[in-house]
Amino acid sequence: MSVKVRIPTILRTYTGGQAEVPAEGATLSEVIQSLETNHPGISGRVLDDQGKLRRFVNVYVNDDDIRFEQGLETATPAGAGISIIPAVAGG
Repeated sequence: MSVKVRIPTILRTYTGGQAEVPAEGATLSEVIQSLETNHPGISGRVLDDQGKLRRFVNVYVNDDDIRFEQGLETATPAGAGISIIPAVAGG
């Protein structure tokens, strides 16, 4: 399934500055693999060493927080919009 992934500013060095890139996959896990194929290094910023979503990275599929869905196995239907949002700390 072809989807559009919105890339946060901090990760745009992996996408040549692009704010949105296409990716393929029926699940979020497959989409991240597709991103890695086309933009090497990006999955290491999204996933930890065990292949799980990093603690301070939030991902939404069509405005649904994947933490309350099926995590990395959340379905990504054709045309879905995926947002990767790193948490920002501050005080």
